[in-house]
Amino acid sequence: MSSALRVVVVGAGFGGIAAAIELRDHGFTDVTVLEASPEGLGGTWLANTYPGAACDVPSHLYSYSYAQRRDWSRLCSPQAEILDYARGVAEAHGVDRLVVPGAEVTSCAWDDDARRWRVEAADGRAWEADAIVLATGQLHRPAIPALPGADDFAGHVFHSARWDHALDLRDRRVAVIGTGASAVQLVPEIAPLVGKLVIFQRTGNWFMPRRNRPYPGWWKRVVRHVPGVQALRRRFVYHYTESLTLMIRHPRTLGLIGRALSTTFMRSQLRHHPELRERVWPDYTFGCKRILFSSAFLPALARDNVELVTDGIARVEPRGIVDERGVRHDVDTIIYATGFKTTSFMFPMEVTGAGGVSLEAAWAGGASAHLGMTVPGFPSMFIMYGPNTNTSGGSIIVYLEAQARYLRQALERVRAAGGRGAAIEVRPDVAAASDAELQARFAGTAWVGCDSWYRDGEGRIVTNWPGYMREYEAAVATLDDAEFRVLAPAPSAGLERVGEGGRDPVA
Repeated sequence: MSSALRVVVVGAGFGGIAAAIELRDHGFTDVTVLEASPEGLGGTWLANTYPGAACDVPSHLYSYSYAQRRDWSRLCSPQAEILDYARGVAEAHGVDRLVVPGAEVTSCAWDDDARRWRVEAADGRAWEADAIVLATGQLHRPAIPALPGADDFAGHVFHSARWDHALDLRDRRVAVIGTGASAVQLVPEIAPLVGKLVIFQRTGNWFMPRRNRPYPGWWKRVVRHVPGVQALRRRFVYHYTESLTLMIRHPRTLGLIGRALSTTFMRSQLRHHPELRERVWPDYTFGCKRILFSSAFLPALARDNVELVTDGIARVEPRGIVDERGVRHDVDTIIYATGFKTTSFMFPMEVTGAGGVSLEAAWAGGASAHLGMTVPGFPSMFIMYGPNTNTSGGSIIVYLEAQARYLRQALERVRAAGGRGAAIEVRPDVAAASDAELQARFAGTAWVGCDSWYRDGEGRIVTNWPGYMREYEAAVATLDDAEFRVLAPAPSAGLERVGEGGRDPVA
């Protein structure tokens, strides 16, 4: 029987693509990528097609270091261009041929005796794997608030991540619920089209400028033909985004500089609308929530056909929304721009590890993973864009590349130990210590200055990395063998446990 490891990657977004490329480039030939969407590759950039959808990180950093594109149309590329890039990279590396579309994974279960994973899809198909990579990310399950009366609404309803392109918004009365990153992009696009736009804001945002104009021809030629320009731009943006994290980590000193810059910009955007400016103004520490980049959203709020509602929503009625002051806002369309269930990670997928313990039970005290990737009791399971690996300023692709290299090193250890039937898992004491150290680093930062989507229901910050991109890259650059147990292939089907909650390690 072949000892080649079988690896199943769940998710064909940027994380899944990065993992598949890294593994294939290092001799792992049996890799399968399962993707829930019947349309295949793309992840969040396949799902989010709302007007104005784009990345707010410059494209020369929001891209793989080994696949630098020199013909981006603008600084921060729109959705279609990013999707085209992701698919192009996947095709160039042969990853597109590994993808199984329309495979919505519902469960992953570890078999202690066989020492392998069984991965099952909603349609009944199943795969066996020696290792699994959960690359579902944090931004794939739309969050829709439970509003009283929502089911009685007689008009059109959809989430921004499930945009209804068949609906013509021209002259319609539209409500947008939410003023986060998606709303900030789509509102300026639809405001000139609709008859009336009512925007429901729970909290204001800190804004920084972004004028995302197409590059002029001469600059495109410079980037394409002058050696070193692209690398220099990428390095500059890398360090610029690190400066945002610097401000977030030091809110009482350097953070005040960011707050001052944002204040000056926001005042200039609404200098003729003092009442509106007061209503949009954030009441929390700069950087506690996601800093938004837009030079179009605040001016859009000042349009004659746009109304900003800062009172909470009391209920939804068949023909409108009633706010907490009792005012009914008549609308025929509701768009939820309410983000994603970021703290749910891969759930509601059922993940069961050694001894039949569910990941949900293992995370009863809050989601955590060593360096965001490995969980004790879940052998040869790796999470990409897992707990505490989100970035508040940089590019998640930097993290994903680093994670792909790290998990590849882990699987090389498994391959060296015998391949199929072998496994690797992080030691419980290591995971507990690293989590305690990580959570302690949030103290005194802007992240703890308010409630945000970075926190779970208990208030624990489970999405964001508390430091800099460079720190994370350094932390995962080389796998520390002392932090893991490597399990050699069992001589028989049975697996005998030895020691405290563990299995026979291979030195």
